[in-house]
Amino acid sequence: MLFCRAAVRCATLYSIAMSHIDLDPALARRLWTAYEPYHAMIYFAPEAREAFKAAGLKGYWMGYFASRAAALGAVPAPVVTATFFNFAPRMVERAIPDAWRFCAPEQVLAVRLDAADRALRRLLGDALDSPAVAEAADLARAAVAGCDAAGRTLFAAHTALPWPEAPHLVLWQAATLLREFRHDGHIAVLLSSGLDGCEAHVTVAAGGNVPRATLQANRGWADEEWEAAAARLTARGWLDEAGQLSAAGREVRAAIEAQTDRLALPPLQHLGAEDSERLEDLLRPLSRQIVAAGGLPSPNPLGLPDP
Repeated sequence: MLFCRAAVRCATLYSIAMSHIDLDPALARRLWTAYEPYHAMIYFAPEAREAFKAAGLKGYWMGYFASRAAALGAVPAPVVTATFFNFAPRMVERAIPDAWRFCAPEQVLAVRLDAADRALRRLLGDALDSPAVAEAADLARAAVAGCDAAGRTLFAAHTALPWPEAPHLVLWQAATLLREFRHDGHIAVLLSSGLDGCEAHVTVAAGGNVPRATLQANRGWADEEWEAAAARLTARGWLDEAGQLSAAGREVRAAIEAQTDRLALPPLQHLGAEDSERLEDLLRPLSRQIVAAGGLPSPNPLGLPDP
């Protein structure tokens, strides 16, 4: 119960410190479900796989790790493992640093942006040139300006990248920045709650949000590592004898998600409630079209619900 109480206490203290914010943290979660598909389609798009292969990267996961980490520069595997947090170290080590021998980070970033362009054109068609995309791009970029990079390593690395010119790519880059800002905050909350990368995934699977098979296969944890993590959580009282979240585990998991939403509020506070809700309204039809066109699988390892 110690970690459980710590997580709840942490959330309470943060609520007091941020009491001047008049936005409902639930808006941060709703906006995440609206912008995440617009960004995350890059992890499933055939355009990206083909482009990374043509650039010399070997296999899907090398393309994934290299493309998401490239903004950090040619960093070694431990840096990627630490920044991404929830992947088994050996999974990262199979891709990094070898990826940088095949394709320099600057080239990886250029290839990724080009793949995003082509994938979005396929998934959204004529909607890509609509006034809604241009308006959403302006609002999302303005939201990014309200994000403080302190303590947000992956977000900070992406802020150094130049902005593209086309509105649909401005929107994609802004969605990328917003999701990595949220990611960095989420990792801080997981750590403060006493969870390591494997344990975090076990709690998600035990809560029924994403199947174990989906999470474990996509994060590289061996059965013995998964079972050891489950045993540690059971010893803390966070899992019951059936391997499901106990009442204490559900409390911890709820506190983690609530705190993640609070830490994702700054860009929304910068925009204000009206413009934040407008951004959600503009993004949601685009993300629905992306999902309907097969741009994002369900279930997915991101734990992303249908937009």
